Amino acid sequence: MSDPAGHSRRHWHLDWRLAVFAGFFLPVLIGLGLWQLERAGEKQAQLEQWQQQANDLSWAEQQVAGLAAGQPVTVTGRYTDVSWLLDNRTRDGVPGYEVLTVFLPERGSPVVVNRGWLQAPRRRDELPDISRPDGRLRIEGRLNEFPEPPVLKSVAPEKGGWPKRMQSLSHSQAQKVQENVAGLVIRLSGPEQPGAYRADWAPDRMGPQTHYGYALQWFSLAAALVILTVVASYRKTGANDDNDNG
Repeated sequence: MSDPAGHSRRHWHLDWRLAVFAGFFLPVLIGLGLWQLERAGEKQAQLEQWQQQANDLSWAEQQVAGLAAGQPVTVTGRYTDVSWLLDNRTRDGVPGYEVLTVFLPERGSPVVVNRGWLQAPRRRDELPDISRPDGRLRIEGRLNEFPEPPVLKSVAPEKGGWPKRMQSLSHSQAQKVQENVAGLVIRLSGPEQPGAYRADWAPDRMGPQTHYGYALQWFSLAAALVILTVVASYRKTGANDDNDNG
């Protein structure tokens, strides 16, 4: 039985221009997705290696093996009474400070530990009361660069005793107070760590999960390109329509 007059139907007709466009970008999108999967695998292997070092090596041995930002570390030692308060740090719109304290490991170089965020008093001329646990402690965290924004002009620390309020803290400034201090800061892994305040750091932006997310985006774009190409290649025709040639 023939279709009723005027009944529309679709037939396959791939435009060569659309084919060239899809043929060029589809391999690019798939290649970018595969590259992100490869990067995620490399990051995961690196994190596993770092974690194994943190479990097996002392702080001094980890320093000899080489330190890098993002590396998990475990250090045994004690806090000192030397602390800096990084100014203009907010949480949930509340002004406060990040507390950085010098930590003396049993073996290896001293290191500055970022203990997290602490709310500021209402009055600007007051500093928050900070405490530190005494005795031998075992802390876990990740290495991070010193908080020294490149666009921020260096400001001299306030005079007086400890703690000192700072707008930023560079490695060289820390070395003036503590000789041979490590070139990276330890951010405590969480609020359960000894001496921690609000240690709720944002996740690593370039960790394995980030690369997996990028890979999903590229593969989704590739799938969308295929779907759009197929849909656009079906053209509607009718029984009374002229053919495509005239």
